[in-house]
Amino acid sequence: MNDVSVVGPDGGELIGLGPAQMRILEDGSTTAHRLGIGEITLAPHNAGPPQHRHAGHDEGFYVVSGTARFTVGQTDYEAPAGTLVMVPPGVPHTFANPGDRPLVMLNTFTPDLYVQYFRDLGQAAENGRPLTEQATVEVMSRYATTPAPEFS
Repeated sequence: MNDVSVVGPDGGELIGLGPAQMRILEDGSTTAHRLGIGEITLAPHNAGPPQHRHAGHDEGFYVVSGTARFTVGQTDYEAPAGTLVMVPPGVPHTFANPGDRPLVMLNTFTPDLYVQYFRDLGQAAENGRPLTEQATVEVMSRYATTPAPEFS
């Protein structure tokens, strides 16, 4: 029998990413690496990562509170609380928080490989170093993710 994972409201692994914070809720260890889950909090009036594509995993976003702006290619979508956005491999996408309140989203990765991306990105932002677009793109490249500059 497999162990069950229960992560309470104060649990999980916290990763600081400048104006964002990722709380890893499932790192793949309970799901045999089929699924990773995190909770992203993005400060008001902040952009997310540069628009990019994943070659090796699906990514899902469920907006818990606040309103996200998702950009998929050249199309923007407003995503208030209760919205689910699923991004299959190969689709250019990014998100931002244009609002006055923190944005909180549940983020899924199938399989879980992108959990380590956030850990690596957190290391790049340690000791108050600014998390530049160049640093973010370099870390993305380790996880079959490429920028989509033609849509930025």
